[in-house]
Amino acid sequence: MPGEVKEEEATAEQRQFILTYVQPGLAGLMDGSVSTLAPIFAAAFATHQTFQTFLVGLAASIGAGISMGFTEVASDDGKLSGRGSPVKRGLTVGIMTTLGGLGHALPYLIPYFWTATIVAAIVVFFELWAIAFIQNRYMQTPFWRAAFQVVLGGALVFGAGVLIGNA
Repeated sequence: MPGEVKEEEATAEQRQFILTYVQPGLAGLMDGSVSTLAPIFAAAFATHQTFQTFLVGLAASIGAGISMGFTEVASDDGKLSGRGSPVKRGLTVGIMTTLGGLGHALPYLIPYFWTATIVAAIVVFFELWAIAFIQNRYMQTPFWRAAFQVVLGGALVFGAGVLIGNA
């Protein structure tokens, strides 16, 4: 094969990988990491009970993963948009959504409230920076713009959860 054809095929393959796995995975990770912040931290500050908070985080993470997975499957069969298999995209977004929420729910298995909360906050910090890195690496979003958007959104949702939990 001529070099041009190989290059075009590699570019098309990379684009398909991004459309089928990276973009849905990133959307899931963002949704799971950010949308579960409020219920998890609201439960934490409302109850100061780590295991109960873990259960809320587990339920929110799994529920969000199922919802996002089914939404992705039902929203686009991939033929018109060229985004690939809806089942592959649905599994990717569902799993990543669940993992995004579980990341900061798991620290609440630690029986000491403030230790669990500090560890969860540190996990959130790394989740948000990972999202910014993935946006920069695969979606070509300037890193500081991606970081600003993700950290600002995460901080607002985190703050809402803490305020509601302390109400």
